[in-house]
Amino acid sequence: MHTEMWEHPATVANVATLRSRGVRVVEPAVGRLTGADTGKGRLPDPAEIFAVVRRALARGPHAPADLAGRHVVVTAGGTREPLDPVRFLGNRSSGKQGYAFARSAVARGARVTLIAANVALADPAGVDLVRVSTTEELREATVQAAAEADAVVMAAAPADFRPATYAPAKIKKSDARPPTIELVTNPDIAAELGRHRRPEQVLVVFAAETGDAEANGRAKLAHKRADLIVINEVGPDKVFGAETNAATVIGADGSMRTLPEQSKEDLADGVWDLVVARWASRPEG
Repeated sequence: MHTEMWEHPATVANVATLRSRGVRVVEPAVGRLTGADTGKGRLPDPAEIFAVVRRALARGPHAPADLAGRHVVVTAGGTREPLDPVRFLGNRSSGKQGYAFARSAVARGARVTLIAANVALADPAGVDLVRVSTTEELREATVQAAAEADAVVMAAAPADFRPATYAPAKIKKSDARPPTIELVTNPDIAAELGRHRRPEQVLVVFAAETGDAEANGRAKLAHKRADLIVINEVGPDKVFGAETNAATVIGADGSMRTLPEQSKEDLADGVWDLVVARWASRPEG
């Protein structure tokens, strides 16, 4: 369809009605349409539609679309902070866990905004995809999308620091000592969301740790004023880029759940179960 057809008030109302009845809606993809038009209206990639269907079936034939009528925001990938035109400060995040959260949310009936930082993966079917690069771009997109979201899952790995200055030309290697790169601290997006979120909104943050994982995770949970923190022990051959993941999830209510090593989509469903439970415990939600 054309973008205008998808955004027509009658279509919007009909889709909202379907979602309110528990129907899972896979939204159209963005791209080239008929003629010279470009926008939202394409059939999503069949492989990605299949991935959503497979995810829905994996939960069982009677599993409810318990995210129907909900708008969730998921961040994924790793930000890059430019040093010069060819170099950047970044991290190892592949975006696979964030994309798993997005796919499982679509399969459970949610309207999903996926904010992806430097991810080289196929676009998940049924999401509103926003591409960003730097931590400041991630912050701007996430704060805007989160304003009316029911839940925010901060699965992206934003760089904690960025170069204080950007060299407009490539920094050349010479016989002199290498240049000293001064760093400045990036904004803490999750903490900002925690300070300003609505009482009924569920905030899920992540902690990638290489030691003292539980203690550091509990400190981050309190600092960011989140509902849940997903703690991963990471390393060069652990979590980043892998197809599986294991985590400890700690709640602001003192609860703790261990999710053993499993597919990243299964782990995402385990966390969504906890998000749904938080809504159920809040009458105003």
